[in-house]
Amino acid sequence: MSAFREWRGHRPFAGGLLLFLGGAEILVTMKAPLPVILKIGMQGLAGYLLPLLMIVCGLLIVFNPSQRLFYSILGILLSLGTWLTSNIGGFVVGLLMGAVGSTLAFGWLPDQEPRRTRKDRARDRAAKPHQQEQPAEA
Repeated sequence: MSAFREWRGHRPFAGGLLLFLGGAEILVTMKAPLPVILKIGMQGLAGYLLPLLMIVCGLLIVFNPSQRLFYSILGILLSLGTWLTSNIGGFVVGLLMGAVGSTLAFGWLPDQEPRRTRKDRARDRAAKPHQQEQPAEA
């Protein structure tokens, strides 16, 4: 489990996952048997194409983090485009997930240390013996 945590810490995992899930949610609402859904001509094709590209961008953010800026900008544009083409962006839920995921990926910095849990910090404190400071001799 720690190998996955370390791998996840070196990439914008949460942003890519949210963008992926936003695209998947929009695709699910496109296939839902609801009377609200409208598909007319090319807009019907774009209704499926934009969420599919959101899913691809989410995967590329996770597996190719060096290009995260381009994919996150493309992801936010695709997310906003689903407002018109895919049932108000998957009834707003998918649009918001895609927008938040793209923003998280855009703001991720690769040189940050992975977040340490309380358990890790407590283990480090327990491993180090308590050292008393010696007064400095003048």
